[in-house]
Amino acid sequence: MIVFKKIKYQNFLSSGNIPIEIELDKASTTLIVGTNGSGKSTLLDALCFALFNKPFRIIKKEQMVNTINNSEAIVEVEFMVGTKNYIVRRGIKPNIFEIMCDGEQLNQDASTIDYQKYLEQNIMKLNYRSFIQVVILGSSSYEPFMKMKPRYRREVVEEILDIRVFGLMDLILRSQQSDLQKKLTEVRHQCELIKSKYETEAKYLKSMEQAGNDNQTVALKKIEENEQNRLDYEQKLQKLNEEIAVSQNELKGKDDTTSKLKELEKLETKIEQNVSTHKKTLDFFKENDNCPVCTQKIDEHFKGEKCESEQNTISKLEGGLQQLVEEISKHEQKVFAFDKVSNKISNMNLEIAKIGSSLEALKSHSDQIQLDISNASKKNTDIEGIKRDLDDLSAELGVADGHLTDVQEEKDYVDVLRTILNDKGAKAQIIRKYVPIMNKLINKYLQQMDFFVSFHLDEEFNETVKSRFRDTFNYNNFSEGEKMRIDLALLFTWRDIARMKNSTNTNLLILDEIFDSSLDGQGTDDFFKIIKSLERENIFIISHKGDIMFDKFSNIVRYEKYKNFTRLVNA
Repeated sequence: MIVFKKIKYQNFLSSGNIPIEIELDKASTTLIVGTNGSGKSTLLDALCFALFNKPFRIIKKEQMVNTINNSEAIVEVEFMVGTKNYIVRRGIKPNIFEIMCDGEQLNQDASTIDYQKYLEQNIMKLNYRSFIQVVILGSSSYEPFMKMKPRYRREVVEEILDIRVFGLMDLILRSQQSDLQKKLTEVRHQCELIKSKYETEAKYLKSMEQAGNDNQTVALKKIEENEQNRLDYEQKLQKLNEEIAVSQNELKGKDDTTSKLKELEKLETKIEQNVSTHKKTLDFFKENDNCPVCTQKIDEHFKGEKCESEQNTISKLEGGLQQLVEEISKHEQKVFAFDKVSNKISNMNLEIAKIGSSLEALKSHSDQIQLDISNASKKNTDIEGIKRDLDDLSAELGVADGHLTDVQEEKDYVDVLRTILNDKGAKAQIIRKYVPIMNKLINKYLQQMDFFVSFHLDEEFNETVKSRFRDTFNYNNFSEGEKMRIDLALLFTWRDIARMKNSTNTNLLILDEIFDSSLDGQGTDDFFKIIKSLERENIFIISHKGDIMFDKFSNIVRYEKYKNFTRLVNA
């Protein structure tokens, strides 16, 4: 059980150089009062910052330092776990993180993250999310259990039930499982290599014993066939090269012919344009009797001469154009012939490339046969040596198979353990055992607050709420006051479960302004009935309307702002 004894802070948020110190185990019920902005909720931020390096509210780290003094912000929390007394001290400007156990500082050789992990897992044995579910219920950044995603709900319950160790064990086993899988793959591969080598050697030995020297005779005959094929390919190459030389001679004049064709085509276009121009002029004189510019009548004699001149010019141009077309046709035929020869040369070059590849393949095949003959001649002299090698490989394979069996068996054990430790294994069995207890406690506290519904959490922590008339609801169907009753019932339930498991069991409970918003008068009275029935609890209620409830508390702490700094005053 964690027994919180004292918290002290200075230059933290609105507090100044004069430390604010609050005894956390002084009274069973303590009311914290003060006006808005007086610094009441700073207690929550200081407690969470000291223990988890994050405030309760959404505040950036640099904003937690008092803006007037702007340095030496420090928070110190003292608590006991069993018989050991701990002091956690954390500061900003400069950064400080120290853990004292019975007056001696713990080793800080590890990084800050590891030091924090040690505090949460080895000393307190709870994390931030579980802490704010069991110790703090606030009105600002507090996230009620029922508003969490199922994954986070499960984390909180696992922390309270002290079964997160299964998850940590599963993480360790996951790494072992991965290593064993790699090792299994390597050993299996090694076995396959040895087996493949053994089979190859055995097959080779058998072929040597059966074939004897006949293999070499066949190989030599194959070499002779390859040599004959090589000669045939070389003759084809020589013939193709001769044909290419002849074809290349046929291509002489190709560039000149192509260039001449382009010039003739340009001239053809130019003549066609001239013919078109003269035809337009002829059409003009044929169709017009008056000048379109000066509107005077065109002389008939001049008109006739002009038409005759244009007609003669057109005839000459068309005659020349006809000759030009014939010349272009001749050049096109020559270019077509040249292209045909070029294609022929390309096809022959392709055939040469194929023959070159075939010659390389023949050479490679013959070289390999020669190598096989050489190796065969060497191995023929040591068949007994090959047999000895096979015996050694057989023994090596037996050892490898035994190793493979051992690794496979070890991995099977790890697989079974991971099945037990995963969310559907042992943890599910434990949660299944506690879910009825949780539901019983939740409904007990709801009834004590005069909220008569049947509240049920399943094993995935999804809720079902039924009214007296068996109407089915969920958490979001209720008013804020009813939701607050559910949140309080869950809070007290988690504390009871934690006490049963002795996991996140603690004396401290802080409620921030829960009476100032959602709970009505009856709900407040019902709540006090519950806390009065609790034993060994130190409950703090933060409120800015607490003056009407002074008689319900055994201790009063009053905050006020003085010269822009928070301080404590006598109640």
